[in-house]
Amino acid sequence: MLRDSKSFLYFICSVSAMGGLLFGYDWVVIGGAKPFYELFFGISNSPLMQGVAMTTALVGCLVGAMVAGALADRYGRKPLLVLSAAFFTTSAIGTGWFDDFTLFNIWRFVGGMGIGVASALSPMYIAEVSPAEIRGRMVSLNQMTIVLGILSAQIVNMLLARDTTVPAEQAWNVEWGWRWMFWAETLPAALFLVMSFFIPESPVCQRLKGETKSQPASGQEAGLRELFHKKYGRVLLLGLVIAAFQQWCGTNVIFNYAQEIFVGAGFDVDGMFINIVITGVANVVFTFVALYTIERWGRRTLILLGAGGLGVIYLILGACYAMHLTGFVMVALVVAAISVYAMTLGPVTWTLLAEIFPNHVRGVAMATCTFALWVGCCTLTFSFPSMNAALGSSGTFWVYAAICCCAFVFLFRCCPETKGKSLDELESELVSEKE
Repeated sequence: MLRDSKSFLYFICSVSAMGGLLFGYDWVVIGGAKPFYELFFGISNSPLMQGVAMTTALVGCLVGAMVAGALADRYGRKPLLVLSAAFFTTSAIGTGWFDDFTLFNIWRFVGGMGIGVASALSPMYIAEVSPAEIRGRMVSLNQMTIVLGILSAQIVNMLLARDTTVPAEQAWNVEWGWRWMFWAETLPAALFLVMSFFIPESPVCQRLKGETKSQPASGQEAGLRELFHKKYGRVLLLGLVIAAFQQWCGTNVIFNYAQEIFVGAGFDVDGMFINIVITGVANVVFTFVALYTIERWGRRTLILLGAGGLGVIYLILGACYAMHLTGFVMVALVVAAISVYAMTLGPVTWTLLAEIFPNHVRGVAMATCTFALWVGCCTLTFSFPSMNAALGSSGTFWVYAAICCCAFVFLFRCCPETKGKSLDELESELVSEKE
């Protein structure tokens, strides 16, 4: 049957992973639009309003993750993937359509909800439909689409932005350029919306619904109260640390604050845009590497390599900033950090979070950890400017190095290997039944 074939498996996983593509695009596109919509809305001299515009989507991510947690186990994975696609589609249109700053932020919030739902549901759905022997590779497909979405946004932004030294071209950027950066998301978002109707419900979710019908009404739903039961304490702590560390490893500040990082390394604006695309290419290339190493080397090996490797790179990068080095050496270190992240913490985090939790609490657990991840993203985004001002670039990256070292110790002691094991086997290994 087609539904049992490998081609069908790749089809439904690819559709689900489109949530990752839009996640990456929607998250990064605002960076290229920022200089132009700030002029359009007259907020170039208002740090507060600039901060509002940059963080509205992140708040939406938190709400979207909570929505996913509340609804995933009750209504299933497929309806929420459809909902995520609808959020992305309407947000892509609405963000660029209106001339009112409040409405701009409302539609950015809607897009953020799409990111929050997709980031929780896409990897979980893929893990539940994939055989154990290729599950890591298939879940890594979601990370691949995220980095492709990031690179797509970087390239679209670069192609749409016109020469800022020519007044007429700059006027086009301010009036229309930033709008088209958001509108470019509409086509893949609409495709995701249509295709999400053609995928089946997760077999794990179907099985759980069947089991629920035979249970008393009082025991039908797994919620936060059950998730925080002491028998899940070990695995929940592991999931929360992995999720928060993926953000607080520091790599994402390179995407969010590329201007500060590359200008601090001695590059002008044109050099900054070129280096941003270079980091995007490295992100994609080494995510491909992860697709082939995650089943060979295992999740534990890769996440330890990521924590340790980034710690060493940040120590060196901080020293280079302290010595006021500029140019190629700085770009090479930044690209090295992105590359290590792309083949380790980027894909392995989503794979582990989708694997380590028991079937009947996976929806709420995945959403809880995703919520923690986005809290980490928000705090990282807010803290970097203050840390950079107080400690300098060298001190900031040394802080991230210390965080990576602490995470390495924790993960070395607590992170299991999940490669090649079924979800039921992992449940029996990781969950203590002692009351």
